[in-house]
Amino acid sequence: MNRIRIGVIGCGKIAQVRHLPEYATHPQVKLIGYYDRVPSRAADMAERYGGQVYETYYDLLKDPQIDAVSVCVENRAHAEITTAALYAGKHVLCEKPMAVTLAECESMVEAAERNGCHLMIGHNLRFDPVYRHAKRLLDDGVIGEVITFRAVIGNAGPEGWSMDSRNEDTWYFDKKKAAIGALSDLGIHKVDLLQYMLDQKVVETTAKVVTLNKRGDDGKLIGVDDNALCILRMSGGAMGTMAASWTIYGHHSASTCFYGTKGSLLVYSDDTYPIIVRDHTGRHTNYLPEPTDGRSGVIDEFVNALIEGREPEVSGAEALTTMRTIFGCVESSDKDTSVKVNRSFVSHL
Repeated sequence: MNRIRIGVIGCGKIAQVRHLPEYATHPQVKLIGYYDRVPSRAADMAERYGGQVYETYYDLLKDPQIDAVSVCVENRAHAEITTAALYAGKHVLCEKPMAVTLAECESMVEAAERNGCHLMIGHNLRFDPVYRHAKRLLDDGVIGEVITFRAVIGNAGPEGWSMDSRNEDTWYFDKKKAAIGALSDLGIHKVDLLQYMLDQKVVETTAKVVTLNKRGDDGKLIGVDDNALCILRMSGGAMGTMAASWTIYGHHSASTCFYGTKGSLLVYSDDTYPIIVRDHTGRHTNYLPEPTDGRSGVIDEFVNALIEGREPEVSGAEALTTMRTIFGCVESSDKDTSVKVNRSFVSHL
């Protein structure tokens, strides 16, 4: 492919702040069309970026002009639309979480393989240049073998996320539409990141996935989790914690720290230096990578993979290992026991 022709299904905030602007400024992309269940929203995007509006997403998928689609809808619709797109012969970039059940995730991977199409899931942290730099340091052995880690990600929640006047953010709190809360909205990014940084897969989790504080308009606790605390054991022997929260009010937390046999590597734990390496003598080495260009890296990776005819970095199969971990965390919390996941990746037992 020399130029990728894109359709966008779902024109809410994630499409408006990431997918559409980054597609529009990629020299090898042409935006063809849009679908949204709110027609005026799709029309606004067509007017801004060019292209046409489709009455249904089926109409968009039937258009032979379109090579690939971004799926930017609520969680429960990811599997249905992604699978339909893959069977229509379209490559798919689907927002996270991949789907709301493990069976759906597996069916998406199977649909991609059966139809010879590429499926990518929109995990963006691993494309952050700071984390790219930090991974090179880990790979170079600056802190030796990683023994433990601590990852935190949190904010005040998704209220106010919408870019228009419609109050549609509450679907995040609806268990039927979202299935999982802070764990799949935020924690999922850290699971993908940890697997990427360590070149290991999660093989066991012990978790508490709970609703502690966040309430809906009716004053009742929301239907999904607002906090998740997880102990993760990795395939190569490392072990650590991951915490995700929607109740860090007035602040944002995003640190990831690795502790090894020769020292520690701290990412986004300091307001001045995004990367700090400490050896066992207490000596610090601070890193300040070049500022980013504002692009997420997700769109560029998807488009470049299609142009080059290769699997995207966060393929459906890769994302499936993250989803097994997420559902394992929920099961662990429900059953109050440790749960094994991704056992085929174990290398240290």
